[in-house]
Amino acid sequence: MNDAVVLHTGATPTAPALVLRPWRMDDVPALVEVCQDPAMRLWASLTVENDADATRWVRAQQRGWATGDRLGFAVLETGPDAPRGQLVGNVVLKEAAPGKPSAEVGYWTAAHARGKGVAPRALEALTGWAFDTLGAAGLQRLELLHQVDNSASCRVAEKSRYDFDRILPAAPPAFPLDGHLHARRRDA
Repeated sequence: MNDAVVLHTGATPTAPALVLRPWRMDDVPALVEVCQDPAMRLWASLTVENDADATRWVRAQQRGWATGDRLGFAVLETGPDAPRGQLVGNVVLKEAAPGKPSAEVGYWTAAHARGKGVAPRALEALTGWAFDTLGAAGLQRLELLHQVDNSASCRVAEKSRYDFDRILPAAPPAFPLDGHLHARRRDA
């Protein structure tokens, strides 16, 4: 795992700074707590009921870093009350490879952090890092997918300058409803 990759966003007038870093085993308790949220169970593709599930999920994130095909970041809110950071979300770069012109991004936000601009700020940091890091190796386009009925994800895409591209047909069981495909080009 690459612990050297740490991304930062500055604080805003209404929100503390964010730190994005690879997932660690000490994130397991916070991950279990965050995953009890019904909205997480509805929209996110992770199923975490207990410490064992969370441990498996974090290990999968660490394997993704080791193989380079799934680069997941824990998103932590930092500040005077949480100098080490409080878990507020996740962003991930999927299927990126040298010479491959496109990759996919994904994210989720903890219930207690929604409405604070966490997802757009974390996604912007990930996007900039992905293009800066992999752009010379050919990365030109990032894609963001969500179900058509997930209006919050649509707003995050728009705030993060991911333009609506097209509607994708449902593909049950993994994707039971049609989806939106948003994209952002390296030069945008």
